[in-house]
Amino acid sequence: MFLMTYLEIDTYLLSFADAWQDFPFGEKKAVYKVGGDENAKMFALVDVDARPLRVSLRTDPRLSKNLREKYEEVQAGSNLDRRFWITIVNSGQLTDDEIRDLARLSYQLASNDTTL
Repeated sequence: MFLMTYLEIDTYLLSFADAWQDFPFGEKKAVYKVGGDENAKMFALVDVDARPLRVSLRTDPRLSKNLREKYEEVQAGSNLDRRFWITIVNSGQLTDDEIRDLARLSYQLASNDTTL
C-alpha cells in the first residue's frame, strides 16, 4: 500500500488559489495559509519529516468529533483548537482522496470559498 507523502500533500495544498507556505515554527513544520500576509488564515500544518505523514487540518466541530470516533489515525489537533482542528497520522485508514477532501474543506473554511 502506498500512502500519501509530504511532497504529494504539499503540491496539493499549494494548488489552491492564493495558498502559500510558511515556516514560522522552524523548517520541520510547514504552515499553509490563504490570503495576504496581514489577513492570511492557516488551513493546514504538516510535519515535513514525519513518517507516516502527519497533517493538521481545520474542520467543522461535528465532523471533527465524528472522524476522531471513527478513525484511530484521526486525532484532536496538536497544539491547535481541538474543536476545529484534526491531526491525521496517515496509517492508511483514510484514503488519499479522503485526505484531499478534508484538505479542500479546510481551505474552504479558511478562505470562505465554497465553490471548490
